[in-house]
Amino acid sequence: MEVLQQLTIVDILVLVAFSLLIIFTGGVIYLTLAEWRDRRRREEEKRLR
Repeated sequence: MEVLQQLTIVDILVLVAFSLLIIFTGGVIYLTLAEWRDRRRREEEKRLR
């Protein structure tokens, strides 16, 4: 409980900012990999036709 009392508003905002940055970066990586996978799948289907 003492740890929470020692955190200032700035510390909390920094933690929230870093958390959002990590979540946003993870989302971008996920979407990039999904698009790459789908593009490979579409190209493979074109070759088989």
